[in-house]
Amino acid sequence: MKTLHTASKVFAAGLLTLALTPMAHAQATRTWVSGVGDDVNPCSRTAPCKTFGGAISKTAAGGEISVLDPGGFGAVTITKSITINGEGTLAGILSSLTNGIIVNAGVNDKVIIRNVSINGAGNGINGIRYLAGGELHLEKVTMTGFTTRGVDVALTASGKLFVKDSTINIAQTGIRVNTTAGQVLTVLDNVRIEGMSNHGIEIAGGNNIATVRNSVITGSAQNGIMASGATSVVNVEDSMISFNNSNGVISSVAGATIRLSRSDIFNNQVGIGFVVGATVASDGQNRIAGNGSSQAPNGGGTIIVQ
Repeated sequence: MKTLHTASKVFAAGLLTLALTPMAHAQATRTWVSGVGDDVNPCSRTAPCKTFGGAISKTAAGGEISVLDPGGFGAVTITKSITINGEGTLAGILSSLTNGIIVNAGVNDKVIIRNVSINGAGNGINGIRYLAGGELHLEKVTMTGFTTRGVDVALTASGKLFVKDSTINIAQTGIRVNTTAGQVLTVLDNVRIEGMSNHGIEIAGGNNIATVRNSVITGSAQNGIMASGATSVVNVEDSMISFNNSNGVISSVAGATIRLSRSDIFNNQVGIGFVVGATVASDGQNRIAGNGSSQAPNGGGTIIVQ
């Protein structure tokens, strides 16, 4: 009887362990990180994690990682729908010799990065690499100190990129958008890109479409805005493109189109550039002045005043 009683207790304990196991591994809808946190914690508000990487494994798909206090929270790879929100404090990522954030999510996943500062310390690779995922939203994000790109979109399928109220400086190219299949739709609103060693914005690939509005692109060693993909389209509205050492805007391949509306193109080496088979369309309300030339010397494309 004693043996039977002991066996019953062991069996009951086993059932309790099985019942508690899912709870131990449950993911929270909202998790927290802190500069004085620890990744062994459950990432709750009272027991926060130390890094975004530590918190993301404990956050449910579609959930949010919030920042409690100032700190550097480490580079992170995102593989699901999630929001990283640093609002109200200094949420930093130091990404020396690596990428700050890699987004490699599912085809229908939506990733939001809000109020985060990403610093490559002069030798970081990319601020953010967008490799896969349905949508990437960047809001009030600052990126600086990278050897390649602030935002590198390198998709193999369709996707969407939205950047708002953000700043990129000190990189090779501020934002480059490319895909090997499908189409990338990009909207940049109130974005400042300055001091690139190559281009400010490059829309590459095939039929990718971008709208740049209320933005400043200045001080690039080459081009401010470049449409470099056959059939790629860049719409530029209410923006300032200035002090770029090659072209302010350029359609650099046959089939590419740039549309200009109510924008200022000042003090670039060349104001508007295009090649044979490319198009630049203007609504007639742009101010183009102080440039070395109003259009590229090689010309041969089409300028349409609408």
